[in-house]
Amino acid sequence: MDHKQLKDFPADFLWGSASAAYQVEGAWEADGKGVSVWDDFVRIPGKTFKGTNGDVAVDHYHRFKEDVALMKEQGLKTYRFSVAWTRILPDGRGEVNQAGIDFYLALIDELLAAGIEPMVTLYHWDLPKALQEAYGGWESREIIADFNNYAKVLFETFRGKVNYWVSLNEQNIFTSLGYLLAAHPPGVTDPKRMYQVNHIANLANATVINTFHEMGMPGKIGPSFAYSPNYPINSDPKNILAAENAEDLMAHYWLDVYLWGEYPKAAFNYLVEQGIAPTIEAGDMDLLRSAKPDFLGINYYQTSTNAFNPLDGVGAGKMNTTGKKGSSEETGTPGMFKKAENPFVERTNWDWEIDPQGLRVALRRITSRYRIPVIITENGLGEYDKLTTDKQVHDQYRIDYLAGHVHAIKEAISDGAEVLGYCTWSFTDLLSWLNGYQKRYGFVYVDQDENQDGSLDRIKKDSFYWYQSLIKENGQNA
Repeated sequence: MDHKQLKDFPADFLWGSASAAYQVEGAWEADGKGVSVWDDFVRIPGKTFKGTNGDVAVDHYHRFKEDVALMKEQGLKTYRFSVAWTRILPDGRGEVNQAGIDFYLALIDELLAAGIEPMVTLYHWDLPKALQEAYGGWESREIIADFNNYAKVLFETFRGKVNYWVSLNEQNIFTSLGYLLAAHPPGVTDPKRMYQVNHIANLANATVINTFHEMGMPGKIGPSFAYSPNYPINSDPKNILAAENAEDLMAHYWLDVYLWGEYPKAAFNYLVEQGIAPTIEAGDMDLLRSAKPDFLGINYYQTSTNAFNPLDGVGAGKMNTTGKKGSSEETGTPGMFKKAENPFVERTNWDWEIDPQGLRVALRRITSRYRIPVIITENGLGEYDKLTTDKQVHDQYRIDYLAGHVHAIKEAISDGAEVLGYCTWSFTDLLSWLNGYQKRYGFVYVDQDENQDGSLDRIKKDSFYWYQSLIKENGQNA
């Protein structure tokens, strides 16, 4: 719909930015920290671009005061970051590591002193290696109690300092890339195990949300989901059904559980027919239905366009992790859908569709189906950035990308969506998991490269000043 005049962003709108512990902190063995599955996985030859790792990352662990000062200068209202489970409980359970607690308390206090709301993610993929070795990590129901205990430590420690909590980050990504595509730890290709792991993660997420509320914690908690709204390639009914299949299997399969405590019928029926549905024990669904998140985090980067895919059709294809545009392979789920190229949108060098209007579609669908407040917990553009000889970065392409998405949020708010905040990915450049340091997302350029021997100097990009201005005017001219 078109509006004669768009609504303003709320006066208390949380303009922010985001990061993850493994991607920014470094100090991987410092001060009693335990080993995570990512600390091991990056050392397997060929798993990451040019063998890059997070041993140093951008050294946020030692430079957080410098980074927070830059956040204050930019005017951030919130900073979303994750806690490394292995800094708090080096073996995932047992004795608490006080040095890890002290680091995050220092970071949180620094943010609060700067007038920035801390937004804490409990889990952003860096599972303690000790739990993976002890019982298979997310493959065992033992992790539910261990994750809940870890969460309780953080709730008790940060009570009154942190008002926004993300329980699990992108559960759909760490389960599918870890257990279906073997691109993330533990490097498995087994759909039956993947859907069982995902069910256990759902139970852990529900348990932690219930614990948060039972403890009478001030503030709000919710999961963060990587949502790519699905389109049909055209109006052929076969392709429309393919898009419905994709939305059910790739989105509703998580969102319906988070918000309703139910698996979507068509998607679950498909898994049963394929013999890969999870085992559901007595009491599981009661637990899932009992957990009520206070908001839904949405990580939005792109949409997916779909076409009919027969039973003997396309399966999982190779992702583009090199930045060579057009190098990703055709991918799909036989009998359900396959991804098709949308002729109406541009793509990044990593073949991600650039579709700001898709964010409005996402917010409209969530509002209509679930009636829950949303925080955009990630949105950003990963691209090559060039540092000029006079140490500037002219990233107008990033400004254009973000501006389009902010405008789409404003349109969605005018449509009736309740959006509490917007966190860009990311504040500083960081390690882009499989893609190394060449794929940059930040407002702040960090002198770090694939050889991991940079100065780590921080340099403000053009987009830093653009976002600074946007925050100052509360998105009025978005």
